Amino acid sequence: MAEDGGSERGDTMHATVSMDSTESRWVFQEDESDIEDDEGEGYDDSPALDSDDDNAEHRLIRTGPRVDSFDVEALEVPGTQRNEYEGYSLGRRFVIAFQILSVVFGDVGTSPLYTFSVMFTKTPINGDEDVLGALSLVLYTLILIPLIKYVLIVLWANDDGEGGTFALYSLICRNAKVSLLPNQLPSDTRISSFRLKVPSAELERSLRIKERLETSLTMKRLLLILVLAGTSMVIADGVVTPAMSVVSAVGGLKVGLAAINEDEVVMIAVAFLVVLFSVQKFGTSKVGLAVGPALFIWFCSLAGVGIYNIIKYDTSVFKAFNPIHIYYFFKRNTSKAWYALGGCLLCATGSEAMFADLCYFSVRSVQLTFVFLVLPCLLLGYLGQAAYLMENHADYETVFFSSIPSGAFWPVLVIANVAALIASRTMTTATFSCIKQSTALGCFPRLKIIHTSRKFMGQIYIPAINWFLMVACVILVCAVSSITEIGNAYGIAELGVMMMTTVLTTIVMLLIWQINIIVVLSFAIIFLGIELTFFSSVLWSVGDGSWIILVFAVVMFLVMYIWNYGSKLKYETEVKQKMSMDLLRDLGHNLGTVRAPGIGLLYNELVKGIPAIFGHFLTTLPAIHSMIIFVCIKYVPVSVVPQSERFLFRRVCPKNYHIFRCIARYGYKDVRKENHQVFEQLLIESLEKFIRRDAQERSLESDGNEDDNDSEEESTFSKVVIAPNGSMYSLGVPLLSEYMETNTNSISEAGTSEEIRPAPPAEDSSSDAEHSLERELSFIRKAKESGVVYLLGHGDIRARKDSWFIKKLVINYFYAFLRKNCRRGTANLSVPHTHLMQVGMTYMV
Repeated sequence: MAEDGGSERGDTMHATVSMDSTESRWVFQEDESDIEDDEGEGYDDSPALDSDDDNAEHRLIRTGPRVDSFDVEALEVPGTQRNEYEGYSLGRRFVIAFQILSVVFGDVGTSPLYTFSVMFTKTPINGDEDVLGALSLVLYTLILIPLIKYVLIVLWANDDGEGGTFALYSLICRNAKVSLLPNQLPSDTRISSFRLKVPSAELERSLRIKERLETSLTMKRLLLILVLAGTSMVIADGVVTPAMSVVSAVGGLKVGLAAINEDEVVMIAVAFLVVLFSVQKFGTSKVGLAVGPALFIWFCSLAGVGIYNIIKYDTSVFKAFNPIHIYYFFKRNTSKAWYALGGCLLCATGSEAMFADLCYFSVRSVQLTFVFLVLPCLLLGYLGQAAYLMENHADYETVFFSSIPSGAFWPVLVIANVAALIASRTMTTATFSCIKQSTALGCFPRLKIIHTSRKFMGQIYIPAINWFLMVACVILVCAVSSITEIGNAYGIAELGVMMMTTVLTTIVMLLIWQINIIVVLSFAIIFLGIELTFFSSVLWSVGDGSWIILVFAVVMFLVMYIWNYGSKLKYETEVKQKMSMDLLRDLGHNLGTVRAPGIGLLYNELVKGIPAIFGHFLTTLPAIHSMIIFVCIKYVPVSVVPQSERFLFRRVCPKNYHIFRCIARYGYKDVRKENHQVFEQLLIESLEKFIRRDAQERSLESDGNEDDNDSEEESTFSKVVIAPNGSMYSLGVPLLSEYMETNTNSISEAGTSEEIRPAPPAEDSSSDAEHSLERELSFIRKAKESGVVYLLGHGDIRARKDSWFIKKLVINYFYAFLRKNCRRGTANLSVPHTHLMQVGMTYMV
């Protein structure tokens, strides 16, 4: 793509035709007249993109691939991300299929171990009609929830291959400003991976929904609460899934060994769980490849045993495909049949894992594997168990193991336990994925995340969460060893996630897919109605011991909500207390501050304005670096930000101040493995590209206009700065002016400093614009040679004395505890201590 220094603004137009995604994109944009950067930041004359004005007039425009001067490498916007699974050989696809079985379908694949056992514990068998009715319930639950809802609909609501509740929330945040953390910028919509939908006939309805979501604080909070509730249920599911799967599989020993008792089963289950969580660190690909064939054998065993039982006992079980037997089941058992719904849901457990674990594999591969392998094997397995129960009503508690032919019992028992261990990993990996997404979107404390695959970015391992889940799972198994009670807890956690997914998918249909309203309402009414019916059944038995999982989910919800609430207050306070641009430009040399050679990277969370912590540096330290770059590491609501669109730059103050703002944008799926040297190199290269483009734009301007901003008044102001020791300094002479021409060579001398002397403003004409550009680039290179120092400002918050007691408790204790024990934002850069300079600051909120 040819280089062009022109501005994007003048090329925008209204249109309603489709477009090539590599040439133009539709974006929602504020009216040009309202797009102004606050306090004069962005000293170049190009229009600013980062407007905070919520009252600006919105309109839909089509943009080309170019962006304005705030985007560093906008001329290198790549196309759509390549699918990670394209071009693989047939053998490689088989390997991926084995990994899909172990990672995605282990949970739903082991449901035949306990579904009928829990159902008939609540509704005893009084005749063959009860067996057919229960089987019909299971068959249609499998068809409606895992197949139709998840495989055929919800999987398509992924965010560039990423699934889960936070992926849905990210999609919504991308299309509407619903995030409570006010760090969104209109320039974020220019990222190529945003790919907003082309206008359609339903656009007007979509815009009304978007406006309603953006203008209502209540709607924003309600949406966040739904997302956090769904995520907390996913984490709770990560606790109860291993417990249910392993205890039910180990329980088969009581069929083969009459001497074994319940306590021994619990001890063996605990040992298996410890081993399970210990191997998580080896990664999804390695573990999945190792145990994938075992799960394939498990599904074949399910189908084989099912076919054997159908032929041997009763072929009439196929009548259960007639839904009339569901009616007869409820007519015969009334309220007991209602209680059995909680056990019936267990056949669909793991459905949410198909969506949450989507980051590990492609949508099409998951769909094909379920339709052509998983679902047929499950149906045959349940049909076989029902055929066995038609003649053996009393064996419902151990129906799976009792229905196995005697000659195959021990091999199937072994493979069942292996499959149960594999199934336990399904929701564990889904939990890792959801927590990474929530961390990136500011809803969970930062934790150490290990990427276990160099090929697939979504395959991660979080040590702290892994061991936390293990401890919680062992406690659950020891406290509640009954399969029925654990199954009820399982149903509560699974249904909580399902209902939140249904609500969020409905919003995605209305806001983003823009499909017919009748289709949307049908989806919401049918599936939300089914899930609420199941949920009423499991809540009826909450006192049996399943309340433990509800308490666990509530604790996780509070952790996420408190973190989001505290982060929002902290950011809003920093925005209110940011330094005035006038104050920065007028800082005087009376402070005694000098410009030391080198580059100072000042980390902060603000996307606009000068952080107050910088004033703290100026009044505390005797020197600042010859070049200052305010670096903000920001996560945007996309899965991946291309490297060429990573950095956004802008000048702060006039050119000779050598102060810049940089926003480093990451998607929630991006891997931040670069060390500090690589990060510095990428940042400096991007800065040089920005300066070159800025020089090109200035050279196109009319003569004399480029120096208008440098001819400001230099009158003495009455402002003062109060240092930490109480001293007051006047602000009469500009502090941050350029080095004198005769002293520029001293920049490369490490360890030296020179007090700033005011220099007259430069009067470059168009003839020596190139010389001015080379001089600035040379200045950057010399500053880089002198070294880079990371200036970290740790901003803490405390509640004011007049705040409510609950606010003091939440901010001063709970949030402070989470912040103290979470991972620092710059930990991934591995910065040596010799390159760090830290200053703390406390805000009262």
